[in-house]
Amino acid sequence: MRLGLTWGGAAAVIVSTVCLYTAFLLMLRVVGQRAFAAMSSFDMAATIAFGAVMGRAVLGYTPTLAAGLLGMATLLALRAVFGVLRRNHRIDRALTNLPVLLMADGAVLHDNLRAAHVIEDELRQKLRMSGIHRYEDVAAVILERTGTISVLRRGETIAPELLGDVQGRELLATRNVRP
Repeated sequence: MRLGLTWGGAAAVIVSTVCLYTAFLLMLRVVGQRAFAAMSSFDMAATIAFGAVMGRAVLGYTPTLAAGLLGMATLLALRAVFGVLRRNHRIDRALTNLPVLLMADGAVLHDNLRAAHVIEDELRQKLRMSGIHRYEDVAAVILERTGTISVLRRGETIAPELLGDVQGRELLATRNVRP
């Protein structure tokens, strides 16, 4: 194992890390927030393989300790920079997917499911895990920015400010949204 790194090698690690991280964010934006939210065994295998490919591309053919440390430091710095950038409302909306309404008033919104890459089996599983016994018991199901799914029960009104950024919120019946 080599410990050292030339200045040219260091620059290559930084540039490749920045490019790969940016490409990764863009790919996640296209694929959607469910990509890494709830992992099946297939998703876990893909994530491990993806990390190996990314790590190899960042460090080059002959990784060194210094290159590994520099790659990790660059990834952490990028995470911090994007964290600061996301404080800007416009940049945040460009970098992340907005929450999406998947069910409204007991009705499954199939077009939204398809657009969010969620299958109805996953939706039903989340409903069962939330203690829902019938579709009619559901006021809203929302795929959040993080890829998790929120289930809101019928019978309690929802404050409109909680739905402000949810795509499809206009489909909810007014009886479920507090004026």
